[in-house]
Amino acid sequence: MKANRRGAMSALRRTGILFLWCVLGYLAQPLSAAAQTSEVLAGTDPAGGISSDAEVQTPASLTLRQSQDDAWWTGPMLANSAGTLPPGHFLIEPYIYDVASAHSNSYGSRAYVLYGLANRLTVGMIPVVGYNTVSGGKSSSGIGLGDFTLLAQYQLTQFHEGSWVPTTSFEIQETFPTGRYDRLGDRPTDGFGSGAYTTTLQLNSQTYFWLSNGRILRMRFDIEQAFSSHASVNGVSVYGTDAGFRGNAKPGSAFSADASWEYSVTQNWVLALDLTYSHDRNTSVTGIDMSDSSGLPYPSSVRLNSGSSVAFGFAPAIEYNWNSNVGVLFGTRVIVGGHNTVTTVTPAVALNIVY
Repeated sequence: MKANRRGAMSALRRTGILFLWCVLGYLAQPLSAAAQTSEVLAGTDPAGGISSDAEVQTPASLTLRQSQDDAWWTGPMLANSAGTLPPGHFLIEPYIYDVASAHSNSYGSRAYVLYGLANRLTVGMIPVVGYNTVSGGKSSSGIGLGDFTLLAQYQLTQFHEGSWVPTTSFEIQETFPTGRYDRLGDRPTDGFGSGAYTTTLQLNSQTYFWLSNGRILRMRFDIEQAFSSHASVNGVSVYGTDAGFRGNAKPGSAFSADASWEYSVTQNWVLALDLTYSHDRNTSVTGIDMSDSSGLPYPSSVRLNSGSSVAFGFAPAIEYNWNSNVGVLFGTRVIVGGHNTVTTVTPAVALNIVY
């Protein structure tokens, strides 16, 4: 475990250093180009001296400040936008990913389908499907439907260049237990849901910074708190119960925070990075097991506790935008552990379309 943690932290440091070097490299290019341009523009008068125009040409004065309209974005891999859609417009963003751990893979697709219902108000839904494989066990019997989410987001403030006030919004999500989670028989991998209703409250923020080379660095910071109801559980389930179990599960509340940065390298290309923290409280399972090890009826009390968990993660990504309305993202989320957490690596690709 310690070796895995040291390896994960080493990977985190290497990724962070690589990202910073990429940013610094791109920052240096415009400054060098500005210096060369100043030499070309510095003319001479008929007497052979430097003209008055050359005296006012400096690298700083030649640095062009990128406009917000010139920067195209898909958004980072994880952090939600604080902005809302104009009334009558749609955003569709399907993700395809693989949550890979030491002994399992969870292939899935999550699609954000959003609609600008009114000024400052966006509503939408998030359907999820998946397919699971495990080492030494049966894979899912087929592609399964996960829990289904509805959301509404109201924008509170709007960023304006020259102001310190960021764009902020309040978001509420309600997740419905549409995915299978119990009565899984000999295929626990058919479990894609939680069996519980989950309400998530989220505060999103977004702002812009202009770097010394005139390029834009966009930052997001989101925090969220989720609360879940009880779930009735029968038989083999995602909560680790056996075939004879009858009882209830109570998922613990969950808090998470996500800070992200996007650097507009060119109008089309963007470098992105998310840093995440999450804390899940204990999930408890209580009930009775109706059979003993021989399969005969013999009720016994069962009480299971997952314990609380803490996880840290990062997600570097590259965005390419064909125009201001269509872009694609390639990224990888890495959960590097913490407490009571499995290390996972999740490569993903997403297509972002606004119309």
